[in-house]
Amino acid sequence: MLEFYSNLQDYYSEIEEGDRVKRKRSRAMAAEVAVATVDNALEEKPIKGSAGVGSGHQQRRLWVKDRSKAWWDECISPDFPEEEFKKAFRMGKSTFEMICEELNSVIAKEDTALRNAIPVKQRVAVCIWRLATGEPLRLVSKRFGLGISTCHKLVLEVCTAIRTVLMPKYLQWPEEYDLRKIKDEFESISGIPNVVGSMYTTHIPIIAPKISVAAYFNKRHTERNQKTSYSITVQGVVDPNGVFTDVCIGWPGSMNDDQVLEKSALYQRANSGLLNGVWIVGNSGYPLMDWVLVPYTQQNLTWTQHAFNEKIGEIQRVAKDAFARLKGRWSCLQKRTEVKLQDLPVVLGACCVLHNICEIRNEDMDPKLNIELMDDEMVPEIALRSAGSMKARDAIAHNLLHHGLAGTAFL
Repeated sequence: MLEFYSNLQDYYSEIEEGDRVKRKRSRAMAAEVAVATVDNALEEKPIKGSAGVGSGHQQRRLWVKDRSKAWWDECISPDFPEEEFKKAFRMGKSTFEMICEELNSVIAKEDTALRNAIPVKQRVAVCIWRLATGEPLRLVSKRFGLGISTCHKLVLEVCTAIRTVLMPKYLQWPEEYDLRKIKDEFESISGIPNVVGSMYTTHIPIIAPKISVAAYFNKRHTERNQKTSYSITVQGVVDPNGVFTDVCIGWPGSMNDDQVLEKSALYQRANSGLLNGVWIVGNSGYPLMDWVLVPYTQQNLTWTQHAFNEKIGEIQRVAKDAFARLKGRWSCLQKRTEVKLQDLPVVLGACCVLHNICEIRNEDMDPKLNIELMDDEMVPEIALRSAGSMKARDAIAHNLLHHGLAGTAFL
């Protein structure tokens, strides 16, 4: 599951290196100007009362700004209502406590002579609040009584810990026993056998990057919203309960769904034969392959093809609904973020892991948080990648209709 992080990090590292060289040149030029300015000032105006070593100049004092954290103190009090806590952090107190315990060994810090360490619960709360609300860091800072830079650092630290500690436990491709259960559940939903996942790709808005701007330009969102849009992608596969079993995060928003799929670790695993004999269901934005099952997209469909599209649509809806809950629960995914581009995959991965924890622990989502996804489906240039898969799809469609498993909504 962590494979895509390393591949994507190489991509960002190349971009970041070019940007770093440019910044280094700019700083060098600025330093030369600053030195020249200081030299000129020294020539024009002599320094008065300069004190040498041991002249008794004052020693610097260390201090910590006193900030109010009354709101947070109220949240962690035993009397704070469960519903209010859940409304604030998108999960109940028991789930929050579990996450804190799991991450404690990684994110806990020790007190020093200068200041007390920020408690683990407050560290986790800062991160979860930021992900849940998408509030600007200056407001998060006031709410928790911490500095802006401290809050930014805590969000990245906790998200990294979630990826390292919780992702291997809560976001992994299922074992063989679990895959059999997933197949049975999807077949009970649709009548289609051997389905091990429902796949969807969504876009996360970002601020226009300083480099490779064209790669992140989202043409379809720009045309629909009449406003220049930039984004990165999140591709996910979910089980029948809407729990992510695979994610691929961070490829530029100009890429179509089939292009993102080809960059994913899932695609590499399929090419190595690990998905032989099973299906992952996608929408019309994906190509028909030996392991990817998609609806018919041509004109003038037959009754059999209509029936198939209706049943496969029920599986597609599982993934789309899961992504709607992901974005609804973690509102930071709905707005342009202050997080640097190279840090976004870690933050978005943490959101997917937290989504899984909430789904597994049956944390109900407030209906007010429900959103409607607006992601365009673009049929790939090469929509058919395997003649064998076309015959297999036709056979499934025939069986659905002639064994009484297809619906009648298309009539």
